[in-house]
This record gives sequence, C-alpha cells and structure tokens, in this order.
Amino acid sequence: MKEDRAGSATGSAWDAISGERRLQLLVDSVRDYAIYLLDPQGIVSSWNSGAERFKGYRADEIIGQHFSRFYTDADRAAGLPARALATAAAEGKFEAEGWRVRKDGTRFFAHVVIDPVRDETGTLVGFAKITRDITERKVAEESLRRSEEQFRLLVQGVVDYALFMLDPTGCVANWNQGAQRLKGYRADEIVGRHFSRFYTEEDRAAGLPARALATALAEGKFEAEGWRVRKDGTRFFAHVVIDPIRSDTGTLMGFAKITRDITERRKTEEMLEEMRQALVQSQKMEAIGQLTGGVAHDFNNLLQAISSSLELIDQRLAAGRAPQVAADIAPFAATARAAVDRAASLTRRLLAFARRQPLRPERTDLNALVDGLWELLHRSVGEAIRLERRPSAALWPVRADVSQIENALLNLVINARDAMPDGGTLTIETANAPVGPAEIAGEPGVEPGDYVAVTVADTGTGMPPEVLSRVYEPFFTTKPIGQGTGLGLSQLYGFARQSGGFVRIDSTVGQGTAVRLFLPRHHPDRDHPGEGDAHPATATPAPHSGSQGGAAKGTVLVVEDEGLVRMLLVEVLEGDGYTVLEAADGDAALALLSSPARIDLLTTDVGLPGLNGRQLAEMARGLRPELRVLFLTGYAFNALGAAPGRPADDVSGGDGGLGGAVRILSKPVPIDAFRATVRAMMAE
Repeated sequence: MKEDRAGSATGSAWDAISGERRLQLLVDSVRDYAIYLLDPQGIVSSWNSGAERFKGYRADEIIGQHFSRFYTDADRAAGLPARALATAAAEGKFEAEGWRVRKDGTRFFAHVVIDPVRDETGTLVGFAKITRDITERKVAEESLRRSEEQFRLLVQGVVDYALFMLDPTGCVANWNQGAQRLKGYRADEIVGRHFSRFYTEEDRAAGLPARALATALAEGKFEAEGWRVRKDGTRFFAHVVIDPIRSDTGTLMGFAKITRDITERRKTEEMLEEMRQALVQSQKMEAIGQLTGGVAHDFNNLLQAISSSLELIDQRLAAGRAPQVAADIAPFAATARAAVDRAASLTRRLLAFARRQPLRPERTDLNALVDGLWELLHRSVGEAIRLERRPSAALWPVRADVSQIENALLNLVINARDAMPDGGTLTIETANAPVGPAEIAGEPGVEPGDYVAVTVADTGTGMPPEVLSRVYEPFFTTKPIGQGTGLGLSQLYGFARQSGGFVRIDSTVGQGTAVRLFLPRHHPDRDHPGEGDAHPATATPAPHSGSQGGAAKGTVLVVEDEGLVRMLLVEVLEGDGYTVLEAADGDAALALLSSPARIDLLTTDVGLPGLNGRQLAEMARGLRPELRVLFLTGYAFNALGAAPGRPADDVSGGDGGLGGAVRILSKPVPIDAFRATVRAMMAE
C-alpha cells in the first residue's frame, strides 16, 4: 500500500507540472544534442544543457545573441547563416554538416537541422535548431578516407605488378596502372569482364581459371606460374597469387589478384639451366675423355707387344730354313697383323676424342680445302642428294691438321647422307665467326675471339633432344649394327677441342641437322712467327736389313713399365747391335743416368708410374745435356708438354723445348719405323 501511495504521490507531482514545463524539462535533460530556439531573425531565445555542454556558452551568455557566432568566419562571410534560415523557411527544413565554433574558439564538426516554427495561422514565429557534435565520426571518416586514398594511390602507383580485384564470379572489379601496363587493357575496357581472358586458350580449355578460384577458396590462396596473354595477343610468363576477400561475417566479397611479369627471370633461369647442362655435358665429356684416353693408352701398349711380336715372328721365319712352316704360319700372322691395324685405327679415334692424338697443323684455307674435296664428296652422297657449297669471300685462314679436317668433313657428309634416305639437300658453308664470351659459356677452355666456321647442313630426319645430348659419346650411334662405329662425331669433338676450337650441333626432328666446326683464326705474325711446315714426328721407315752384327754402335736406355713391350724393344735393339740398358720406371732409369755408364739415347714411355717420361727426360738432360731422347707414347701432345691446339709434333727443330734431338713415335710403333728412328738419331 505504501508503494501504491508513493507511486500515486509521484504521479500527482508529475501531473501537476504543466505541459510547457514538461517540454522544457525534456529539452534540458538532453545532453548529446544542442536544442534551442531562434527568433525569426536568428537570435537565440532558449538554450539547453546539451548546447551548453558542447558549445561552451551558459544560457545567460548566449540568449539574445545571433546564432551566426557559432559559424566560422569563412561561413559568415559567405552568408551561410542567413541562407540556412531562408532555406528552412522556404523548404520546411535545413540540414547540413559543417565546422562550427565553440566559445573558446575551438572547432567541432556538427550535424545541424533547422526547422521553421509557425503558429496556428502559419505565421513564422522562429526556428527550432538541433545540433549534434559528430567530430569523432568526422575524424574517423576522414581518417578512413585518407587511408583509402593512400591505399588507392599506393595501388595505382605500383606499375610492376598488376593489382586488381575480382567479384565472386571472377569478373574484374577494379584495375591499377600496373595491370594496364602489364596486360594492355584500360580500366574501362576490362572492368566487368571475366579474368579468364588473360589465360591462354589451352589453359581455358583445361579449366584452369575456375580451378584457380576454387583453390583460393578451399586453401586460402592460389599461387602459380604460367603463360598469360596480353590484349595484343602476345604472351608473357607470370607469377600469380589469388587471395579470397571475406567480410567480417565470413561472406565472400571477391578475390584479390596480384600478377607479376617474370618473363625475363624465366629467360635468365632457362639460360642458366642451359649453361649448367652444357657444363655438366662438358664435364661428362671430359671424364669420358680421360677414361677413354687411359684405356686407349693401355690398349696401345698391348698392341705394341702383339704387333712387335708378329713382326719378329715374320722376320725369324723369313731368316729360317723351314719354308713350309713359314708358308703355313704366314696367313695367320697376316690376319693377326690386320687385326692389329684395325685395333690401332680404333685407338687413334679414341685418342682423337680424348684429345691425345698427334696433329700436324699447317696454315689452311678452308675454301680451298672444300674445293679440293668436292669431287670425292659428290661421289660419297650419290645422285639423290643435291650437294651445295656456300664459300665466304675473304675467309680468314686457320692453322690445323688438314687430314683431320678432311676426315671430319667426309664423316659429316656421310652422316648427312644417311640422314636423308629419300634424298634432300646437303650444304657446306664457310664463314668468318667472331665469338663472344656468351657463345662459349658451356665450353671450358675455349677462348672468345675470331674463329672460322665450316657448316655441314642437311634437310634430313633430324635428331630428338635425347639423341642430340649424346652424339659426342664414343660408340654411341643410332645406326644399325655394322653400319657405324659411333666414333665419327666423338673424333670430331676431340679434334676441334685439341685444335683450340669447338663444335655446335643444331637439329630438329623432321627438319634436318647443321653441324658447325669452329677453328681459331690463324694470325701468322702473332701465333707462329717465321712459320714453316710442321716438323714431322716420326722418321720415314726404312726397310729392315736384319741384325747388323759387329761392334756395338752405341748405348740405348729403354724405359718402359710394360714388361712385354720392354723385352721386345730390347730384343730389337740388341739384335741391331746396340748396347741396351733397361728400366721399368723413372726412378730406376734416373739411377742409371746418374751412373758413369755410357748412354747415347734415352727411349722412354711417357705414361710411367711415379716420375713420368717428360720429367725423366728433363732431369736426364740436366745430367747429360747431349743426350738424345725418343718418346714412345699414345699421349703424343703430353710428351712434350704441348697444350691442346699445339700438338707435340709441332716443334721447331724437334726438341720440344728440351734443348736437343727429341723425337716422338706413337704406339703401336712398327718395328721398322722404330729401327729407322733410332738409327737416324744415333747418327746425329
């Protein structure tokens, strides 16, 4: 009952307040809005607590003052207060936002509504003005606007990346300058179009654009590299990232797409990969060459023993008194010698690949060389193939082994012929070829400079990449068994590198193959002053006349680690009347050379264990300056320390820099050639 009475008492008190007073209390209690009245001229006639709170004036300070004092100087000068009242009177309401001024001179951003107040007859009696301080909202909006503007400027300022948005269906929603530069479309040409138009036809057919969006949705990001298409139809290689954009509630709003042109990077990577592959190939060929050279050297030692044994058998049988036995054995000996000759030819080819063959370089005009071979090449290709030559005028000379070049050309022409079973065109072309560092990046040891290129090009079947990568490997061939040894191109490779040049092969399946042999340009005054013909490495064999008998004609020291070969050489020399000392290695030979024993000629293998033949010869000449030296080796250029491109037999005076009579014979050495060389050197 008390509560009822209290409530009743409170209600009675509120009921006692007049309606006008109630309205005044309501207005005064509002603190977040300035609510006040103006008379028809704009003079403040009432003031609430909200107005006092954010405008700073007490009621007694502002009532009777014109409301224009709340405006900035600029707005007052522009007549904004008067226009606001006029608009409210004419249109029934004035609403705006703008800067206003507090009592202390500070500014705040306000939302303003002015309504006209009329009496029952419609006469204007004043204005109701409601103002709200929205400075915080304004500052937030301005900050957001600046942030958005900065972001827009940032995005538009990026020209190396295409930055744009897609709507949820994949249509372009906006477009930056980088996208325009990269893809070629202006914003008005592409906004609203589906982004799949940037993909290649094959990617669109495979559904890649749809998969990209699906992956971005499922995994939170799609990232890939691939070919994309510009407006003009050209392609570029792109790195692409697509991210889904979601609202605070997780609703998909679209996708952010970033694209960068990495075509140049891809080209660089491809070039580096090609260089890496070329280096790997070169290293592989070097390794194979080392192995091949070692095998050929050891095989030559065996051939030397077999060949010398057969020759001695022939000579002993010829000098014997059993003609029937000789007649019975002769066919078998001849067959064995033929096998030795074939095996020796094989090792020469292997040594050519390993760049350990003796060369006889001379000044050569490649145009003249091709002319001299032309009839032979014509006969080699047959009637079904058209043979053309394209000699270059003013062709530079080269200095190389003519027989090796001729052999290389003949092999290349035969290979080209075999690649055109139904006929075609075979072209031999010569040209001067300045070569820069980039063109020989995959050829260690080859120097940039002037080269002369001879090209053999056919219109035949061509080679696939997996075959092209192996063409220089010894014994690799695509020809049927019995139709090729697989040594032609490997021999060409070795000859070119040993001559200071290189080889390039371009081939396309169904279109043909072009093989280019590059040989260094010859500068006579710079490279070989007073140039003459190359000094021969071997003496001209003379017919064997059997044992000379009689007094000893001199002393020969034979150094050979292969016991059977050493025994045969000693046998031959002793049979010819020489005093012979022998050693199995350089250390043992050096001990003999250091002794007071007479030694007129040192004949030594190069590939000795420990102290090699060249080192032994240098030390021996230090002990015995007049000592003659005869090298027997399958490593001809190594014997005199010549580098690839300057073979060992290219020696003025035949001394190889050792200061005296030096000769080289390549294994397997015919016995008669060995005898003749020793005889000639002992007579010097």
